[in-house]
Amino acid sequence: MINIAHFRGHQHVNRVRAVVAAVVLASAATGCGSGGPADTARPADKPTAAKPSNGQAGAGNPSSGQAGAEKLAADPGTRYTAVAVPTMEGLVCDEGDGGFHFGSDLDMSVTGDDGLKEIEDEGQDVADEVSCFGSPRNVLRKGTMSASAPTFTARTHLYEDVPDPTASLNRIFDASMDLAKDYGRNLTGAPKTVTSSSLVVKCRQNVTDTFPMTTCLWANYGAAGVLDFFPFDDQYVPVDSAARLTRDFVAGALKK
Repeated sequence: MINIAHFRGHQHVNRVRAVVAAVVLASAATGCGSGGPADTARPADKPTAAKPSNGQAGAGNPSSGQAGAEKLAADPGTRYTAVAVPTMEGLVCDEGDGGFHFGSDLDMSVTGDDGLKEIEDEGQDVADEVSCFGSPRNVLRKGTMSASAPTFTARTHLYEDVPDPTASLNRIFDASMDLAKDYGRNLTGAPKTVTSSSLVVKCRQNVTDTFPMTTCLWANYGAAGVLDFFPFDDQYVPVDSAARLTRDFVAGALKK
């Protein structure tokens, strides 16, 4: 099982952030979570932007999303040079992992993008990380120990060109989920794809140690990324809510 190694506090004065309790969770998961996806959580535990949706979380067409969904528009030619900390309703976002990460390679990453050329910043690949917290803070508990966790963490990669976002997302999603599964995440339910005119989002629920996680990967013509949603009171963040928050995040984070 997991081991909470240490806590540490930090504060970003320029953004008047609250102190974030930090925790490292170590060792691979054993998939000992129980129960099925939940569509609702206590209203006080949900950030304004993450209102739960109707229907079973994780349900839906695994390949094309809901009926009547938008289609991806033609490439507008927009490319990005930076990832900003977005302003999101009901959430406070900041750079970094928010002081929380899983050990033993259980943190989600973007893989399977070998055919895409990343934009580099001073010789370094761009893979910015942002975390967003709701109010009140999400708390994960393990035995007698507890730690504050973000609503989600996000990693974003910028590319010179993504000619086919849907095909690229499918490759990235499969590779990233397979790698996460190899390191101990247990996938549950079916993946669901939601397409808008500006990007494609694909989400799936999973269990990391005992924690029910919802993970969304996304792509457009110039970028791709992953958002990993932490549970409220041991309940999955509904897939529809996670997909909606993913779209909101991308809209505020990508900068030309």
